[in-house]
Amino acid sequence: MGSTDNSNLFLQIVEHLDGSITRPFIPLAAPSPDPPVLSKDLVLNSDHNTSLRLYLPSKPTSQNQKLPVILFFHGGGFVLCSPSTAFYHDSCQAMAESLPALVISASYRLAPEARLPAAYEDAEEALKWVQTQAQNPLSSDNWLSTHADFSKFFLMGSSSGGNIAYHTALSAKSMDLTPLNLCGAILNQPYFGGVERTKTEENSQDDFMVPLIANDNLWRLSLPVGSDRDHGFCNPEKAVPGKARGIVRCLVLGCSGDPLFDRQNLFAELLERDGVEVVKKMDEGGFHAMELFVPEKGECLFKDVREFVYGKIGGN
Repeated sequence: MGSTDNSNLFLQIVEHLDGSITRPFIPLAAPSPDPPVLSKDLVLNSDHNTSLRLYLPSKPTSQNQKLPVILFFHGGGFVLCSPSTAFYHDSCQAMAESLPALVISASYRLAPEARLPAAYEDAEEALKWVQTQAQNPLSSDNWLSTHADFSKFFLMGSSSGGNIAYHTALSAKSMDLTPLNLCGAILNQPYFGGVERTKTEENSQDDFMVPLIANDNLWRLSLPVGSDRDHGFCNPEKAVPGKARGIVRCLVLGCSGDPLFDRQNLFAELLERDGVEVVKKMDEGGFHAMELFVPEKGECLFKDVREFVYGKIGGN
């Protein structure tokens, strides 16, 4: 999403006097009917123009083995991108093959046309869609009825999608998801903020991926009108104390080269204070969204996710 010059996608967002925006061009990728990973699109809510992109590894696993299911939410600061964004499509495709898993990448309404909590509402609708598929195997999508192991179901998101996955996990506490078994939430470089700057935020004026001005603008465009960055959607530290208590175990991933790194550490500490089982993977160096553009970083992410999903780190 590139540098603080004109190549940075966030800095290419044009705001108009009527409150609307013009988004930069971002290459899209169509679903693929070809191995090694099949993909297809399904409508979620035609009124909201939301959809789901499913990814199914075509290489057979062991006989009769079904696959864990991951409901994934893309990043883009709540303002950009979709499941068909080329770099998110490629990443989900690679993850489905690497784990392996059946990945469902969910779209959601974007800000500022639909400010938060619209994205959370769409994510909850996607969660309920997966539950309906598990409840009705005779009428569900054939990929899911044949290949999905609904006893191993996970929420996952990157950047703003990590924020969405967290808030979806909060909603899930009060939901009866039977027969889905929500086993965990995978929060990759989750996007949070606050009015008071952290050190990594203060040092991010020239960050090539999330420069400070872009960070501020994205929150201004996505939060409810009149809210500041201490709103609970943005700053979990300012939410109701103990709000996270009782959510599923969480894998929280970050890296020191990300302007959001301090926020991610504070968030992991908040979860731990609330008694949540947390697996932290905080690495040195790197940058925000690095898994989308550096294949080796993508493989490192998939390794951590694979171990979390298949029970090799953090327990079950």
